[in-house]
Amino acid sequence: MLERIDFPALLAGHSIVIEMINSGEAGLPVLTQLLRVAQPALGATGMAFVEFGPTGGRVIAATGAAEWALGRPLAADDPDTVCLLAGPRVQQVRVGHLNGKLASELAGSGLRQMVVSRAEIGGHTVGSLHALYSSDEEPGAERQGVVAYLASCVGHMYGDQTGLPVHGDGPVVAALADGLAVVDRDGHVRLWNPAAAQVTGRPVEQALSRPLPFPLPPSGQVRDHRMPDGRWLRITSGDLPGPGTLRVVTFRDITDQQRRDHDRELFVAVTSHELRTPVTVIKGYADTLTDHWESLTEADRRQAARVIGQRANELARLVDRLLSSAAEAGPGDEPPTLFDLGDALRSAVADLPAELRRRLTLLLPPDLPKALGHRPSLTTVLTELTTNAGKYSAPDTPIEITASADGHLVAFRVSDRGIGIRPEHVERAFDRFWQGESGDRRGYPGAGLGLYLVRRIVEQQNGWVSLRPRTGGGTVAEVRLPRG
Repeated sequence: MLERIDFPALLAGHSIVIEMINSGEAGLPVLTQLLRVAQPALGATGMAFVEFGPTGGRVIAATGAAEWALGRPLAADDPDTVCLLAGPRVQQVRVGHLNGKLASELAGSGLRQMVVSRAEIGGHTVGSLHALYSSDEEPGAERQGVVAYLASCVGHMYGDQTGLPVHGDGPVVAALADGLAVVDRDGHVRLWNPAAAQVTGRPVEQALSRPLPFPLPPSGQVRDHRMPDGRWLRITSGDLPGPGTLRVVTFRDITDQQRRDHDRELFVAVTSHELRTPVTVIKGYADTLTDHWESLTEADRRQAARVIGQRANELARLVDRLLSSAAEAGPGDEPPTLFDLGDALRSAVADLPAELRRRLTLLLPPDLPKALGHRPSLTTVLTELTTNAGKYSAPDTPIEITASADGHLVAFRVSDRGIGIRPEHVERAFDRFWQGESGDRRGYPGAGLGLYLVRRIVEQQNGWVSLRPRTGGGTVAEVRLPRG
């Protein structure tokens, strides 16, 4: 410890601080420079300033042997905090006399003594300034007077609101649902509210005095940015008024909104493609019948009418899928009822298109127990599963429908001998708009909504549906419902 305070160095350094303020500097850069000036002049091992808010304090500036404490919080009920805020405005404290966690951390860093003075505005404490010493020698009254003066200077900075306060524990800032940060001209964080920590997963002690974990948009602009973990943030920034060079940044998680926007764009793209195909065919055959009726044979007319009917059925099923997807249709709040699964499957098969019925083999045990669920929706489920099986298998291969039961569940399966499904695709196949093996959409048409609707309908009945590769080639779709 110096025998005497280096007043010439203190005055020269303080003049630099004043010039910084006069040139427009503010907030933490000025506060940190003040501590850098004071430390050698006072012969201190380190300097620190703790800013206090309604819920406690936080070290917002530190130099020398105290730099490790930068960003460290002090709870309002911490014994050290109570000690610092009570008693005389300026005091000399032996670290060993403190009882909180901070005391052991200071002692572990070799610090033995401190001179501390509260920075106040109109009797309200905004923070405390600390000169820390590693010597057991008492700093003396002269050093207490200088620390008290410097604390008053810091209090004046708070009164001018020159970029202070900086930590995010104030009631208004802490209550914000959006992440809020204040950064200096170097892009380093000077304020980080609780919502910022929650949105980014970066606690305040890892954020303060470090660059933002995302790009900073120009002042007054908005930027959507994808984080490394796949989440999307919407970021805005603006310059704070006043002589300082601080910028306020707000941000929120818009991952769900991005997903909805993507789904909406995909919905429009897919439906426009899938609707165009049957409409084009129907219009073409209808125009042919209108313009060339007399020149067509009876067989040609019947074939045209047959194609129009088939395409109209495809169009109706597609529209039904789209409307169901948009309206989140399904059993909804209707209570589950007991129904005969075997009879329901036979009725649903009878409603399938003729080309599918010709390929189906229905193998049901005679003693199949009743299921608990929503019988009317079974037709939709079976239609989608058999249509899917037919689409991904050769026209001359069979599609089998089987059923079984155990003590808790009744199940039925739709099995084909088609191209099969990769194990890594068995879950993705139920995503909306997803299609397996669809590098060429012309080979396997469809909107990618069928299995998505099936899963939602079945799960609303407390059941579940799954896909798996079939031994020997093909796919097995299995639906399991609660047993009545």
